[in-house]
This record gives sequence, structure tokens and C-alpha cells, in this order.
Amino acid sequence: LSEADWREAFTHHPKIGDVSALREKFASTATWAAGEQGAVRQASQSTLEALAAGNEAYAQRFGYIFIVCATGKSAAEMLALLQARLPHEPAQEIKIAMSEQAKITRLRLEKLLA
Repeated sequence: LSEADWREAFTHHPKIGDVSALREKFASTATWAAGEQGAVRQASQSTLEALAAGNEAYAQRFGYIFIVCATGKSAAEMLALLQARLPHEPAQEIKIAMSEQAKITRLRLEKLLA
């Protein structure tokens, strides 16, 4: 796949911690996405605010949303990953985002075929 293909795939995910997007924009996959981001619902308000700010900074820096395979991660862990990845060079970060997207896709295919 080309980088443009990966970036297109990224647009089909809600931002980490964006509960309203899980309910509205992604209704067809909301059950899976909500399960993947389930720990976010238990996060403190300060963690949610930090995720929102980090998501914005990430999108401004890289031109796409922060992609992480959220399954099994707490909101604090996802925030730490976001903060750790922000300083990356764009060429390094797109490779990480592609890898995370592949993990998400694999997990969803496994659920679909189960």
C-alpha cells in the first residue's frame, strides 16, 4: 500500500478518547472501537483533556490522527505513547502508525472470522 492508502485508512478511526465520535461518526464499527478504547471511558477528566490536546498536537505535526492499537491499553498508557511519539520524525512516525493500523486491522479480521 502507498502512504496515501495508509493515510486514507487512518481517517476511518475515531481519535483516541473521542467518545462522541465512537457513538456518532463510526456507528457501524462503534462496538469494536468502543471495546478497543474501553479503558478511555474509565479515564480521569485530566487524562481525557491531555489526550484531546495531544491528539490535536499530533494531527498538526503529522497531518493525520494518532493511531494506536488500543486493545489492552489504559488511557494513561495511550497518552504516554502519544507523548513519546510526538517528537518523532515524520518518516519514522508514519511507519509506526502503519504498523499500529495493521495490528488494528488484524484484530478486527480475527473478530470478524471468529
